[in-house]
Amino acid sequence: MTGRTWPNVTIIRHPIVQERLTVIRDKNTGVEQFRRVIGLIARLMAFEITRDYPTTPRKVDTPLETCDGCTLSRGLTLVPILRAGLGMAEGVHQLLPSARMGHLGIYRDEKTLEPITYYNKLPPNIAETDVIVIDPMLATAGSLTAAIDVVKQTGATSIKVLCLVAAPEGIDNLNAKHADVQIYTASVDRCLNDKGYILPGLGDAGDRIFGTA
Repeated sequence: MTGRTWPNVTIIRHPIVQERLTVIRDKNTGVEQFRRVIGLIARLMAFEITRDYPTTPRKVDTPLETCDGCTLSRGLTLVPILRAGLGMAEGVHQLLPSARMGHLGIYRDEKTLEPITYYNKLPPNIAETDVIVIDPMLATAGSLTAAIDVVKQTGATSIKVLCLVAAPEGIDNLNAKHADVQIYTASVDRCLNDKGYILPGLGDAGDRIFGTA
């Protein structure tokens, strides 16, 4: 929805992803359908985000003969940001059941406006894996920037972000500190409003996933 481009941003324009994104943008989409569709979109987007995933050759015996195949050669860690990231992470995990999953809880201090990490549970040896940080909305990028700070403190260097929609302001803010991180999104929307919500966006993803609006 914007003419700008960034070298580290991949917009997944697959027709099914875009059609499903339209469904969850609709304010009349209910909780059950929203939760189901957001997981489906994440699962479809996971195909693109793992396109360059390294593999190792492997021989396999079919019922008729031996043939060449492959196996994934690096571990993968999913790190959803609580709570909205959980809805997408489950969809990705269905496609990649061997992936480990960590969790980060982050909120913004009302006085300082600084992100505060209140929960941090990451798997051991995360630095030896590829890491996908998951949050449906890349708005101001405060939470995502803080989350990537935490992940990088583990020594991890292969980090990607998976989100549904992003604002140009958020991409710029994230790139100001973490330009080495690749961002995968279904849409770069127009802008943020004065309350920090993405326009046109899809509302508060956490509230719509868990029915707390």
